[in-house]
Amino acid sequence: MRLSTITNWAYGATVVLTLASGTVMLMASGAEQRERAAVEQRATFDQMTATLEEDTFRQSEQARSFAITGDPTHVIAYRRERAEERSVEQRVAHVRDAGANLGELAALKQALHWADALSDEQEAAIQAAQKGDGETARRILFGDEYGRELDRIGAQIGKFQYMLDQRTEIAVRQATDTARQWRFMSELMLGATALLFLCVLYFILKQRILRPVVRLSDVVTRLAAQDFAAIPPELPQVDEIGDMAQAVRIFRENGLERQRLEQERDADRMTRDQLSRMTQRLQGCDSIGDLVDVVGRFAPEIAPGFAGRLYIQDMRRNAMVQACAWLGPRQSQVHEFAPSACWALRRGQTHKPTGELIDIPCEHLAGEEAIATICIPLTAQGESIGLLYFEQPEGMTADQISRTEKYLEMLAENIGLALANLRLRDVLRQMAMADPLTGLANRRRFDVVFKEQVASAENRNEPMACLMVDIDHFKRFNDNHGHDAGDAVLRAVGAVLHDALREKDCAFRLGGEEFVLLMPGFTLDQAMERARTVQQRVQDLRVDHRGEELGPITASFGLAAFPDHGRAETLLRTADAALLRAKSQGRDRIVIATVRDAASHVA
Repeated sequence: MRLSTITNWAYGATVVLTLASGTVMLMASGAEQRERAAVEQRATFDQMTATLEEDTFRQSEQARSFAITGDPTHVIAYRRERAEERSVEQRVAHVRDAGANLGELAALKQALHWADALSDEQEAAIQAAQKGDGETARRILFGDEYGRELDRIGAQIGKFQYMLDQRTEIAVRQATDTARQWRFMSELMLGATALLFLCVLYFILKQRILRPVVRLSDVVTRLAAQDFAAIPPELPQVDEIGDMAQAVRIFRENGLERQRLEQERDADRMTRDQLSRMTQRLQGCDSIGDLVDVVGRFAPEIAPGFAGRLYIQDMRRNAMVQACAWLGPRQSQVHEFAPSACWALRRGQTHKPTGELIDIPCEHLAGEEAIATICIPLTAQGESIGLLYFEQPEGMTADQISRTEKYLEMLAENIGLALANLRLRDVLRQMAMADPLTGLANRRRFDVVFKEQVASAENRNEPMACLMVDIDHFKRFNDNHGHDAGDAVLRAVGAVLHDALREKDCAFRLGGEEFVLLMPGFTLDQAMERARTVQQRVQDLRVDHRGEELGPITASFGLAAFPDHGRAETLLRTADAALLRAKSQGRDRIVIATVRDAASHVA
């Protein structure tokens, strides 16, 4: 029941009890007034009967005094009192108006009749005394009959007073009892009102209001301080306090939800900041190694708890090769697999073999545990260039997983874009560093590699050789057969030099028909042996152009070695000097540089 209803009922009951108590008190007051009226009436009747009796005895005394003394003043006084007397009916009516009943009036009338009879005797005695018959007058007034009549009048008046006393006593007793009963009832009602008030104070104000409000106040204070761990009390009663508790509970739930949303927003902001920082780092990467380091550092922060691996496609072998891993993934433990072994790479979109929708697991998943996995392809211009593999942690809600998967998609997009940019940069670098005709590295690439090889040889004190190659009479091929024929000769010689060493980036085309072969770690004897092999392969070349054999191809070679011919940084100039001597000595030969050649270039 609601507090307003209880309060209204209590208020109504209090009003009713108060009105009833007031009514009872008025009734008690009425009874007391009746009691006072009865007492006052008795006093009035006593005064009337006392006056009547006094008048009778006073007149008797006046008449007797005249009979004895003969003083006429007594007669005058007697006459005056007799004149002031009213008739019996008038005196009875006066008493009747004062509240006497019939029985009392009858007794009073009898006393009055006897008083009138006594007055007649007094009148006769006075007349006898006036006539001089004093003896007769005294006999009348002092005789036994006259005395008995006086006593009879007194007795009758006493009877009248007794009857009045009895009635008055009964009226007073009844009025007193009634007043006492009404007062008792009034006291009971006042007690009931007080008890009701105390019950309202205790059960409603304290139990139903004060105690719950104090508990709610503590909870509200803590909630106002953003302490949402405060749990509102369970108040099942359907009243205003229960409504307040429900409102506080809803406020707490809203606060918890708002706090959760704020935490998610902060987490999203942090994750986006991490993504932004990772994107900036990816944009600054100069190599695949740098990209792998960045991914291995940021991936666990962007997707906490998601163990995973990064696979990058090896274009030459058409295989996905693991570049890095984090948080110890338990499945997909193979470090290399064919692109066809992953459904994400086949379909070009994210693949989840477990979860709400059952799907086909990828072949590269080697573990036997039932782990929810996510494969996200890294694509560039519609082609897969890598793969992000994740293992979903246990205990995450669907909403958390869905939100994290969005970041995983963004992560894959950024990594794919950075990887594509690096590959494009490598392609452009290779194009800038390679000779488009022969496929060998060009002069720009040679300058970079030569500095690196020179620094390495001098720091490690290791041998190094440089072989300069110039095609003999190259202008003859262009003049006799056209520039296409010259290009074919250049390509053929370039292929020989490319296959001359197992090491990469060692054969270069410096320009025109000049080539150079760097041989790090080769002594002079080893380099000479490799130079003879190259010379023989060039001599064995047979190049056909438009169905016509171009004729024999030869080349001149200049060979220099470190430390035999001086400092490593002068090898190219020393080998070039040896090449000039080979060409001046008749071409198609290998000339080893001398210390004099190196000294002349140093000078």
